[in-house]
Amino acid sequence: GGLVLFAIFSLVMDIFKIGYYSSFYSCLSAIKIIYPIVQAIFVAVQTYFLWISAKDCVHVHLNVTRCGLMLTLTTNLAVWMSAVTDESVHKAHSKLKKNVTEEIFRWLLKAGMRSGSAEECNCNSQICQVFKNGYFWLYPFNIEYSLFASAMVYVMWKNVGRFIDHHSHHIHRLKFRLFRRTFFVGIVLGLIVLVSGLGVLILYEVQVNSSTESSKKNQALTMFYVFNIVCLSLMSLVCIGGSVIYRFDKRDMDRHKNPTRTLDVALLMGAALGQYAISYYSIVAIVASTPRDAISALNLTYALLMIAQHTFQNIFIIEGLHRQPP
Repeated sequence: GGLVLFAIFSLVMDIFKIGYYSSFYSCLSAIKIIYPIVQAIFVAVQTYFLWISAKDCVHVHLNVTRCGLMLTLTTNLAVWMSAVTDESVHKAHSKLKKNVTEEIFRWLLKAGMRSGSAEECNCNSQICQVFKNGYFWLYPFNIEYSLFASAMVYVMWKNVGRFIDHHSHHIHRLKFRLFRRTFFVGIVLGLIVLVSGLGVLILYEVQVNSSTESSKKNQALTMFYVFNIVCLSLMSLVCIGGSVIYRFDKRDMDRHKNPTRTLDVALLMGAALGQYAISYYSIVAIVASTPRDAISALNLTYALLMIAQHTFQNIFIIEGLHRQPP
C-alpha cells in the first residue's frame, strides 16, 4: 500500500516533468522529455510486479531471477541518486542570487540543448512555473518510492531459493480493535502531536521567511525548539518505558534468519546515522560559536535529545522485532 501511494505521486511528478521540459522543446534534445516517460513506465511496471510477486520465494531459474532482481535494485538506486542530485541542485539554485542562478540554469541546460544558446530556454509562462514548482515539490515522494522499492526487491533477492519451515514459524494474526482503550488513546495522542507539529512548522516557516524583525524570528525559533524538545522528551520516556516493559514480558526471542527483519534493522540504523551526524555537527557548531544565547541553548538541548531519542527508539524497535508473538 505504501509503495502504491508513493508510485502514484511519482507518476504525477513525471507528468509535471514532461510538461516542464516540453516548454523548452525548441532548445532541448528529445532525451530530456523521453526520460520521464520511460521512468513513468518503469514505475508502473515495477509497482505491478511487486504488488503481485513481493511474497514469492522463487525456486526455478535462480541465477536469471537473481540477476534480474539485482538489475532492478541498482536501477532504483540510480533513480534515487538522480532525484537526490536534482533536488540538491534546485535547493542550491533557489539560495543564490537571481543573476547567478540564471547563469547556472543556462549552464545546466547546455548538456541537453540542440543549439548553443540558452536564450529560448526561459520559463516565463504561468503553466511552466506550475509544472516546475509541482515536480520539485513531488521529488521527496519519488525518492521514497525508489528506496521503498529497493528494499522490497532486496528482500525478494534474499528469498530466491529460500525454504521456509512452516512447522517452526507459526503465523499469528493480531486482532486490532480501533476503539480498545489503549489503542484509541495512542491514536488520539499521536494525531494531536501530528496536527500540533504541522501548525508549529507552518507558523515557523511563515514568521522566519516573511518577518524582517529579529525579535519575531527569535520568537519563532523559540516556539519551534520548545515544541520539539517537549516531543522528543516524551518520545524518549515512552521508548524507555517500552524497553522496561519488555523486561517483565517473558517471551522467547526469535533468533531465526529473517531477511526482512535483517533489512529493517540495517535500514533503521543507517537512517539514524544521518540524524546522528546532523546533531553532532550542530553540537560542535553551537559549542564553538559565540556569543551563546537562549536560542543556542535550546538548539544544543534539541540536538542532544535528538541523539537520545533515536538511540532509545532504535533499541525499543529492534527488541520488538526479535520478540515472538504472544
